[in-house]
Amino acid sequence: MASKRLSVALIACGFVSTHAFAPSATSRGRATVAESSDTALHAFAPPTLIIGPMIRRMKEEQEKKKMPMAGANEAKNEAPGLRVGANAWKWPPVWPYDSNFFKRKSEMNEKNQAAPMNILTGQMPSPDAGEGENEFNSLKYWEENSDIKTNLDPKVAEKIKNHYSFYLRDGMSVLELGAAEESYLPDNLKLNRHVGVGAVKKQMEENPSITESYVIDLNDVVADEGIKSVEFSNLGNDTFDAVIMANTIDFLNNPREVFKSAWRALKPGGIMIVPFLSKDAYVDKFDEAFTKQWRDMTDDQHMWVCGSFFQFSAGEGWEGLKGFDISPEEAKKDDDNVLSKLSKKDERPCEAFVVQARKNCLVEELDEDDVESFIKSRMWMLPTLEDRDKKLVVPRLARAYDALQTDEEKEKMLQHFDALPKIYASLIRMDQFAFTFSMQAQLAADLLGDPDFNGNDEQMKNMKMGLGLRKPSADFWAPVGKLTAKMTPEDKVNLLAYIVPRFGSDDPAQKEALEAFVSGLEPTFAVIRSKCPGMNEGDVQLLGSELLASEVLIPGRSTREEFAIWLGALAEDDLKTILAKRKSFKEDAKLELKAFQEERETEQKRLQERREMIQKQVMDAREARTVIFNPRNGKVEELEKKGGFKMF
Repeated sequence: MASKRLSVALIACGFVSTHAFAPSATSRGRATVAESSDTALHAFAPPTLIIGPMIRRMKEEQEKKKMPMAGANEAKNEAPGLRVGANAWKWPPVWPYDSNFFKRKSEMNEKNQAAPMNILTGQMPSPDAGEGENEFNSLKYWEENSDIKTNLDPKVAEKIKNHYSFYLRDGMSVLELGAAEESYLPDNLKLNRHVGVGAVKKQMEENPSITESYVIDLNDVVADEGIKSVEFSNLGNDTFDAVIMANTIDFLNNPREVFKSAWRALKPGGIMIVPFLSKDAYVDKFDEAFTKQWRDMTDDQHMWVCGSFFQFSAGEGWEGLKGFDISPEEAKKDDDNVLSKLSKKDERPCEAFVVQARKNCLVEELDEDDVESFIKSRMWMLPTLEDRDKKLVVPRLARAYDALQTDEEKEKMLQHFDALPKIYASLIRMDQFAFTFSMQAQLAADLLGDPDFNGNDEQMKNMKMGLGLRKPSADFWAPVGKLTAKMTPEDKVNLLAYIVPRFGSDDPAQKEALEAFVSGLEPTFAVIRSKCPGMNEGDVQLLGSELLASEVLIPGRSTREEFAIWLGALAEDDLKTILAKRKSFKEDAKLELKAFQEERETEQKRLQERREMIQKQVMDAREARTVIFNPRNGKVEELEKKGGFKMF
């Protein structure tokens, strides 16, 4: 306290007179003697008028941060306080946090405190350290502190109520995560069902709005899946009109899984609303429960971090992601007097914010003219794949689907999408420099595009051997790897995608075909070398392995002997022509993919322009109308003026 008073006194002196820092007459005389020295005393005197400009710059920076990143038309359709519009968010390609980011002080040791925090930088997370040490028991903590009330400032509580009133309606079914004795719902709201999921039963029993309650630990999850609770699962999917979660994200260890569970629980078009307070709002009450992300980051960063929980839980499965500053005016008002600001800070209400989004609707029926949209919606909740992986694999899957010949083959491919996480669980262990993310996506798409691939254990085991992730079998993968060593990585991926689906069928004919392939590689290469002496070894292996695979790996096409006769009849020009077509096919595929992506971007741009046009027509209609719906009382009222009735 003494040091704080001293700091205030020094600041006060600076405002009274700049001469307060000037040397005395005697010392000025000594300073004159020392002017030619590098250590002249007056060199330490603070420059005049430094505090005023500094404060102005600070205020200018604060004002820049408070500028909304949302258009006026977008704001007209939302509750007051829109700060970040749906198109303003930017994300790294992968989940940017390591687990230490969501630990508490009691769970941190020296090793994991030093771990880098890869917040929104796009860097790969660092390995987790100290797992299981000093684990925080959420249910025990909240039960032991159940008598401590949050007691929000009435003005802040009213702001949350007003925000809810814009989106919640009578008759809705609402799920509340982190429920306690107060939900901050509008006073006259009559819900059909209000399910509370919280840590303390007696707190939820004190809440007059809650119709049924469950004690569930939101920090107990199944990694990359959701909340680990039979009771929660029994609430069902597509059940609730809204999910609300006030003042809870600051205590979550596994927010991505919680948001995944919320997405499943929502009906299509349902809204999830996440209000939270400034970082110091109740640190004196629940300090031990705050996670590292809440301690280390500013309130502006909290909004973006909360937005990232939506993004990395279901991606485009959420739509209309928006951030609001709903702070009372007293909390947002800057005081020009520094001393007044310091002394009155604790008397002002805390700032309050909201991040929210709606559950997007799954594309239920596949449109042959827009296969990508259907596949993309099936990617939303797939575990293991990062957002980057989904964006890379979706257009390739769409092309693989279009290349299939029969409806039966296409149906098989759609049924096998669940194998994608198993594929990527292996691919993430690959060296990203030698085996790029694009190559991973191509391998996954090629595997799923093969009608014989279903992701069974035998196929996954052989995929890992082919990738070098486990010891290769002596009778197949070891010789195949040795004999195709000169092929490019891309060509090896194509061959791997063709071979792997041939395993796991328990068909004796298929087993014979695999044996014929591996035993036929060396003789095939020898024939091609003899016919094309100038061909480089990489091309020899590419041409020979693909010709052999296409003829003998599928039972019933050709025996090894029949293939040898056919190959022996080919001339050098025939082989070079086949190789040239194979390489041109590769280039054509690249050009086709590029054209496909450009066409997709053009279509997305057209749809966005159409949405903006429709939105403008809606806004023009609203400007011209004479009555408006008042969400405060649920009535249609006559407009008193162009601006409409006052919402709050």
